[in-house]
Amino acid sequence: EEIEIQPDLTYEEEPLRILAREVKELRNKQIPLVKVLWRHHNIEEATWESEETMRQQFPQLFTSGKFRGRNLN
Repeated sequence: EEIEIQPDLTYEEEPLRILAREVKELRNKQIPLVKVLWRHHNIEEATWESEETMRQQFPQLFTSGKFRGRNLN
């Protein structure tokens, strides 16, 4: 699979699926997080991201059935 490189030698990351969900508690605030597997990256390189941000930028991850709501850690 080829990676499309921009003129400034960058490329756009594309999430494949959500591997896990977690809620972090900081004082009186709860922050929902999702663990994201990115295209062209191994599962060991999956990152924890804000669920709210991911829903805004990539709503298809939450509506296509790619996220099962299970924590796979």
